[in-house]
Amino acid sequence: MHLNPGDKLGPYEILAPIGAGGMGAVWKAHDPRLNRHVAIKVSDARFSERFGREARAVAALNHPNICQIYDVGPDYLVMEFIDGVPPRGPLPPAEAVKLALAIAAGLETAHDNGITHRDLKPANILIAKSGVKLLDFGLALMTAAPSSPDAPTLAVAAPTMAGTVLGTAGYMSPEQAQGKTADPRSDIFSFGVVLYELLSGRPPFAADTAIEQLAAVLYKEPGPLETTPALQTIVTRCLSKTPAARYQTMSEVRAALENLHQPSDLNTPAKPEELPSIAVLPFANMSGDKEQEYFSDGLAEEILNLLTKIPGLRVIARTSAFAFKGQNLDIRKIAEALGVRNILDGSVRRAANRIRVTAQLIEAENGSHLWGERYDREMTDVFAVQDEIGAAISEALRVRLAPRKQAVNLEAWEHCLKGEFHRQRNTPESAGSAIEHYERAVAIDPNYAQAWSGLALSRFVHAMIRQAPVSETRSLAKLAAEKALSVEPSHSEAHTVLALVAGIFDHDWNEAEKHHLSALTSENVHPRAHYCFAYNLLVPRGRVREAVEQCRISLAADPLNLIYHDGLIWCLYCAGEYSEAIDSGHRAMEINPNFHLTMTGMGFAQLASGLPGDAVRSFSRAVEVAPWLTQAPGYLAAACLSAGEEDRAKELSNQFRGASRLNFGHAVYYAVAGEPEPMLEALEAAYERRELLLPRIQQMPFFHPYLENPRYQEFLNRLHFPRGGQPDPALSSHFRSGTA
Repeated sequence: MHLNPGDKLGPYEILAPIGAGGMGAVWKAHDPRLNRHVAIKVSDARFSERFGREARAVAALNHPNICQIYDVGPDYLVMEFIDGVPPRGPLPPAEAVKLALAIAAGLETAHDNGITHRDLKPANILIAKSGVKLLDFGLALMTAAPSSPDAPTLAVAAPTMAGTVLGTAGYMSPEQAQGKTADPRSDIFSFGVVLYELLSGRPPFAADTAIEQLAAVLYKEPGPLETTPALQTIVTRCLSKTPAARYQTMSEVRAALENLHQPSDLNTPAKPEELPSIAVLPFANMSGDKEQEYFSDGLAEEILNLLTKIPGLRVIARTSAFAFKGQNLDIRKIAEALGVRNILDGSVRRAANRIRVTAQLIEAENGSHLWGERYDREMTDVFAVQDEIGAAISEALRVRLAPRKQAVNLEAWEHCLKGEFHRQRNTPESAGSAIEHYERAVAIDPNYAQAWSGLALSRFVHAMIRQAPVSETRSLAKLAAEKALSVEPSHSEAHTVLALVAGIFDHDWNEAEKHHLSALTSENVHPRAHYCFAYNLLVPRGRVREAVEQCRISLAADPLNLIYHDGLIWCLYCAGEYSEAIDSGHRAMEINPNFHLTMTGMGFAQLASGLPGDAVRSFSRAVEVAPWLTQAPGYLAAACLSAGEEDRAKELSNQFRGASRLNFGHAVYYAVAGEPEPMLEALEAAYERRELLLPRIQQMPFFHPYLENPRYQEFLNRLHFPRGGQPDPALSSHFRSGTA
């Protein structure tokens, strides 16, 4: 309907336009009968289904913080006119909380009446002299069963088509961004976005395009707020990627905000690094039996895993926390290296069916003991001990601990601990031992999701380190991961394994993306999920800048994990940021100067930067410390050829020329040497073994000169790279070799 100022719409006189939305325009109008101003929303389509939904939703609500409806016409709604402005930050914490409480009160009433707003954002909130008002229920989802027994039952809105994305990018919840069903917890996520903006003055998921904003909502964590720890905890919990990890009702949110009654809760800003954070060190094995080490390590990790479920608490992952095992270092130095304020330390003594567990929580800056306890229990009480330690820590740090979900068979749990102990050692022998223990765990307890997931990951690793053929391992790893999901459908690590199988083994990038997204939106997301998402999906799809950010998220949770450092080096390399990749390699070598993957990643970046001499030194060191890495001699030969050391390159290449087991390293050498036929033969061999570098091949300058080669293009087509994953031709100019 086309209107102009001065027109009449029923008894209403149109005065001026207010704004326009997806369903029509909003006009300021005058009602001469009651001598008051009103707002009239005019539908583009005659009383569309969504327009009618808004009318029913608003009519069912009567709350001072919700815009009221006065009248309904054949294609328009007449509502309360609100002379106000949208909220804007940054605001002082006390003022932001005052506004947030009013917004929460309006949403609470809507939810109690069975209405989910689905489009909460500052533009749909006005601050007027009469107070805070919520607007625009045009996307509201109404259910047949209001949560309040006194609320009226509403007509159920037609269900949204599966996969349809409704809401505003940057404000909608992860489940809305994926086209999944929204519920009141979706509004809680959007409320968290609004509260974040009120406190900081910036959106938590800012990006240049709507697609990038949706990606940020799904994959990125917002930066910490320079506000109080109590407020940070509330915002963080609202912004949890998984609905189950958020507050479950707006009543809970409102209660949490109202409990901020202490002056320190609102008026003492906290720097980001002062937010609650903890590292759980490996518990000392006091049993006098080295074979019990798996138990002391496992108990510490179980407590660590328990703490990761606490919203608003930053917990350092196992690899970094356990890097200090056996080192008698000062607690303050450990905390500084890990970037945490608190350390949990402990010991375990086990004799027959008795255990003694001691634990202490230390504030690292001053060495003060926040809490300590000794537990003398029967072995059957081990889970209760874990829960009690977790509860004590959550109380000491003023954070909320979620209850344990699943009862576990004690014997199966011990085998799962042993499986994890062996898997973490990352040797061919330990990989086999891990599989044995995980298999025994699931044989005892077929409903043990964590054991199934550990088995799936161990089988995948078994294939990657060439201890089992891909054809055999693929189905076994997939079966174990699917078993885990049949018990716990949102198990993050199981989804990650299925994503790895789909991407690396099957080159089915759509299936890989589905499982990566499920892994990243699960309740407890392991840092590995971000790292795998980076190299297994974002790099093959050419989204290398996002891949860099995902690796940094992994490192924030696990800063000493050399695998994640290697991932960052490679993602920077694939993004053409060669100097930064080299700098990252040097930082990783400060942690461990003998880690072969750091050396190979740096070597590739040095080659691409035109530093072949440095690359020769990096690859030479990799060959020295990892003689079992069969690809390294090929990398070294390529570097020697690029550095003009032709005799050494020839000597190295003679050792693998005509070898029965060619690999990706040989393909790199032949690419640099300008020999396409043996290069393609080596790539075929790497493809048969699904070598891990294959998904990154499009971003490797060595292979760019062969993009017009029909056989090479055919090879790339077999990897099913999606469109958009093609390399930037400008990156090729950075690479210098004797032939390309």
